Amino acid sequence: MSNKLAVFVILAILMQSTAGGGSDNGGFVTTRGTQFMSNGSPFYAHGFNAYWLMYVAADPSQSYKVSDAFREASSRGLVIGRTWAFSDAGYRPLQISPGSYNEQMFKGLDFVIGEARKYGIKLILSMVNNYDGFGGKKQYVNWARSQGQSLNSDDDFFTNTVIKGYYKNHIKTVLNRNNTVTGVIYKDDPTIMAWELMNEPRCTSDPSGTIIQIWISEMAVYLKSIDSNHLLEAGLEGFYGGDHAQRISLNLGIGVGTDFIANNQISSIDFATVHSYPDQWLPNSNDQSQLNFLNNWLDAHIQDAQNIIKKPVLLAEFGKSYKDPGYISDQRDQVFSTVYDKVYSSARSGGAAAGALFWQLFAEGMDSFKDGYEVVLSESPSTANMIAQESHKLRLLTKMFARAKNIARIRRARAIRNGKGKGIGK
Repeated sequence: MSNKLAVFVILAILMQSTAGGGSDNGGFVTTRGTQFMSNGSPFYAHGFNAYWLMYVAADPSQSYKVSDAFREASSRGLVIGRTWAFSDAGYRPLQISPGSYNEQMFKGLDFVIGEARKYGIKLILSMVNNYDGFGGKKQYVNWARSQGQSLNSDDDFFTNTVIKGYYKNHIKTVLNRNNTVTGVIYKDDPTIMAWELMNEPRCTSDPSGTIIQIWISEMAVYLKSIDSNHLLEAGLEGFYGGDHAQRISLNLGIGVGTDFIANNQISSIDFATVHSYPDQWLPNSNDQSQLNFLNNWLDAHIQDAQNIIKKPVLLAEFGKSYKDPGYISDQRDQVFSTVYDKVYSSARSGGAAAGALFWQLFAEGMDSFKDGYEVVLSESPSTANMIAQESHKLRLLTKMFARAKNIARIRRARAIRNGKGKGIGK
């Protein structure tokens, strides 16, 4: 091959490999060590939470808000959305009763997945709530009680055989759903990045953590027996337990029956998650104390994911409420900046921090849903600009790793070619 032709081939390979950055929605996201991977390159889960997507999409007169939110998110470089794939009993349910589903709500979720695919956004879908909102584990317990089960508390959700059967059936139903918009079965759809077993699982009746550990293990194996394509995470907040005395002090006295390390070491769990709300967990502290906690909380979990769990870690919820006393907009931007700096610093060095999802993204005209944490990108210019800057930095990082990988590949090819040439000349 002539030198000119060799140079042309090298440039063509580099251009093809780096085109489009890191937001390609084409394939399943996988893991390699402590990194997410997509199409052979590191993938950074820069995104948002929007629990309301299915609920709003199920109303044809309101579904445009889902499209608006995805459009705004995509324009700022966000590539991941986390949302609920549950709504148990109550008003406009997805699951009316165990095994009985509301087709209109399911079509809402179909629409959400179809729109995410359209805008190049991948999804994390959560299967049940720890809390009462949208039914949660309390509703499963109530269903079982109505069938004659003798139950002591909502924590029986994790141990009762009948309830576990209800929950497994929900997993099976969602994974095998044939999307009426895209025609793709959920378990075969790469638009879905990952499943989440539960939003913030807690079992306060068992501080040892044994019950949650057994439940995660059982449900993870069950889900993976149906779907081996997608990643799976447990939905943890990141509180420590067990024998990790040096880390338990970070819990601020909050004991919920989980253990960030042991729970995420379960082999069927593909990546770790952590949530962070210093304004809720340290309600009487000043802003600087909350930022100091946030820094220490993130450092500890990134280090433990890197060195002990050896899997990626996703900051799956973080935010700052404007309802906090003395709030000014700069305080929210400081929280976002702290989180994004931690993620980028770790990612740049090949570390375990794989992305962050702020709580939460709204479209315009959703005043009745407001909880103090919402971000309407078109109405929050400084926060939106910070999000876009992080997107740009992560895209450049993806391209840098892709170039380095291609350069190494080209050098290996040259070495092989030169070695053959020397052999011919002998």
